[in-house]
Amino acid sequence: MDFKKVVVAGSGVLGSQIALQTAFKGFDVTIWLRSEGSIDRAKPKLERFKNIYLQTLEAMKTNPQAYCRGLSDKKDLTDDKIDELKDNLIKGYDNLTLTTSYEEAAKDADLVIEAIAEDPKQKIAFYTELAKYLPEKTVIVTNSSTLLPSTFADYTGRPEKYLALHFANDIYRNNTAEIMGHANTSSEYYNQVVEFAQAIGMVPLKLKKEQPAYILNSLLVPFLSAAQGLWADDVADVETIDLTWRLATGAPLGPFQILDIVGLTTAYNIGLMDPRSSDINTIQGKVSAALKKKIDAGELGVNAGKGFYDYTDE
Repeated sequence: MDFKKVVVAGSGVLGSQIALQTAFKGFDVTIWLRSEGSIDRAKPKLERFKNIYLQTLEAMKTNPQAYCRGLSDKKDLTDDKIDELKDNLIKGYDNLTLTTSYEEAAKDADLVIEAIAEDPKQKIAFYTELAKYLPEKTVIVTNSSTLLPSTFADYTGRPEKYLALHFANDIYRNNTAEIMGHANTSSEYYNQVVEFAQAIGMVPLKLKKEQPAYILNSLLVPFLSAAQGLWADDVADVETIDLTWRLATGAPLGPFQILDIVGLTTAYNIGLMDPRSSDINTIQGKVSAALKKKIDAGELGVNAGKGFYDYTDE
């Protein structure tokens, strides 16, 4: 693996984290965004994650429990080493390039990480346009939460160099990278992506074949969907559902706290894949309508300051 320039398409909850983590680990990172407005919205997200990284690293000097696997593969770090990591983060952050130009983003790109909305039409449009500018060497991966890479492989113009690389939220702490090819993915490029995941501090989780929702979301999405169904059908309120889960399982977060981290737009787009979501008489339809109401009100989750919970004082 000889990747140097990495392009991250999209700066949502995960796109921002992926870009910052990759820059922190020493790669030349460009973020492609759809519009100047998207650039303006991306900047505070990136700054927020930068500050979280810096605060976490500083806390690691005095609190062993603050250690995060994605920041260092070693727990016992001297203060000088932690300060070096902080310097690396600031350098990476300062060197981030944000652009709306396909040509600028694609120039000399070794790897493109697509992290745009879970909307097949948007992904196809992106891949089709990007293919006009990419050099032959470029490998493309998708961070799609639920969609299969085989759905989009031909649109990339390089199906053998296309696969999925899926991250969990809070990637500096939950440093998993699910790697999933399709029938025509070359093992050469699959292995390069595995090496890249390791290089940015992730633990590669290698899937043997395509699976909708990978491993993590095959477990997580039904759980979150069940919680949303209870809420939308007025069985219990958000706080009670979350409290039930935390008390009964010892989990640190309830499903709606997790949804705020994931982002309500992502949850809404995943829900739209169920044809029953258009029928308000079904649970799926009630969930979609309730999520759409919150999204229209700007209550998108942690990054927006409010989702199911209010984060404006944090």
